[in-house]
Amino acid sequence: MPGNWKVVTKNMATAPKAIADDTQAIIDGWSELAPAATFAGMTLQQYIAAVQPSFDARAQIVKLETDLAAQKDLRGQVDVTTSATNDKVVKAVVADANYGDDSALYERMGYVRKSNRASGLTRKTQGTAAKAPAK
Repeated sequence: MPGNWKVVTKNMATAPKAIADDTQAIIDGWSELAPAATFAGMTLQQYIAAVQPSFDARAQIVKLETDLAAQKDLRGQVDVTTSATNDKVVKAVVADANYGDDSALYERMGYVRKSNRASGLTRKTQGTAAKAPAK
């Protein structure tokens, strides 16, 4: 039925995932249905060689993402020790008679000097009920 064929045009993808999927579909279709044919002046093997850098880059990205996840896990583990060490040092500065919690060193380490701390005392104001009635 030659008159019933519908021509479908497909725009080439621009998203990385879609490009990979399209490329793999081209390789699969070409290798299954026309392995000896040449298109755009290339054999199937030449095409695969031409697009291989795309697959290599994707494989490298997966490896780097795996390495990044492993490094983040490692950072979380060693930060526990670092945090405990930081705490010991700050407490030692506070306990040191030459420095303490009101020293420039303590402030430079990112803490608020004792003399600069607010007292925390607040007095609640009385609402309109506590005001003397107007005469």
